[in-house]
Order: sequence, then structure tokens, then C-alpha cells
Amino acid sequence: MDESSIRLQMQKVLNLVVSDISGIRTGRAVPALIEGLVVVVYGGTQRFKINELASITAPDPQSLVVSPWDKSIIGEIRKGILEANIGMNPSIDGEILRISFPPLTTEDREKYIKLLSGKLESGKMMIRQVRSEGMKSIKEKFAKKELTEDQKFDEEKKMQAITDEFTGKIDVLGELKKKDLLQI
Repeated sequence: MDESSIRLQMQKVLNLVVSDISGIRTGRAVPALIEGLVVVVYGGTQRFKINELASITAPDPQSLVVSPWDKSIIGEIRKGILEANIGMNPSIDGEILRISFPPLTTEDREKYIKLLSGKLESGKMMIRQVRSEGMKSIKEKFAKKELTEDQKFDEEKKMQAITDEFTGKIDVLGELKKKDLLQI
């Protein structure tokens, strides 16, 4: 078992989970909610993420301001946000877009917590998949007599410890996000 390779794969999964749950709305507006949305611009010829087309700021906890670098595409960015169908209604205010967020209802919070749980479980499944591949590799080495039974046991124990470490990190991320969601 190559421990650094396993850790690298699991870290990639953890990074994916972090970026995935950053898009879940909490009680305050954060740029991560929209920065990854893909927008079709320049007459439908090109696709870009919003953070590649504009700066996104949160002047207060209930709103976002999108300032496109190319002011001619402001309407296309607005259309892209609307088409993403994520419940946001941006309004054009001169050369910027404003997005206001109403306070979350209890029902919204419950819906987002359920979504969060699904994303966290998906991340844990990917971690377990990495572990499964590592365990398979250990068993193959044992079958080829490259490992003794004691070494196989030690490698499997180490693999499980790394898996537990990364699933624990996912749990911590989930608890922090859940705390944000429940904060009024």
C-alpha cells in the first residue's frame, strides 16, 4: 500500500466535498453560492463560470453584488443565474447585478440540512471506494506472496485508520455547515 497515494486520493475527495457543500446556502449570502455557475456568453459561443467573468462580493449578509469585467454581458450573466434555477432573482442595477436573499425559513433550513447530509454521505462513499481499492491491492500483494499475513493485517489496519481520519474530517465539515444552517 502506498500511503501517500491513498492520502492524496482521499484529500482530493475531501476537497471535492468542501467545494460541493460550499454551494449550499446558509443564513447568509456568500460568493460560493454562485461563483461556480456556468453562464453562456457572447451570443452563445462561450461558456464560463461566473467567477471567471466578474467579481462577486457580499456587501451584507443578505445580498451579493456581481460586477462583470465586461459590462456588455451583464444581461447574459443575469439570464444564466435565472436559468440555473436555484431560486435567485438577480436585478440589474446600472453596471452591477444585485441578488437579495430572504431569510431562510425553518422549512428551507431542513431542506438544506437534508441536502447537506446527502452530499456528506456521497463523500464518505467515495472515501470508502478509495479504501476498497487499497484493500484490494493489499489482498493481491498477499496472494502474490509479496506480504506476510502480519504485514497484510498491519496494512489493512493502517488503511482503516486513514479512512477513519478522512471520514472524521467530513463529519467535522458537516457539523460546521449544519451549525451555520441552524444559526438564525
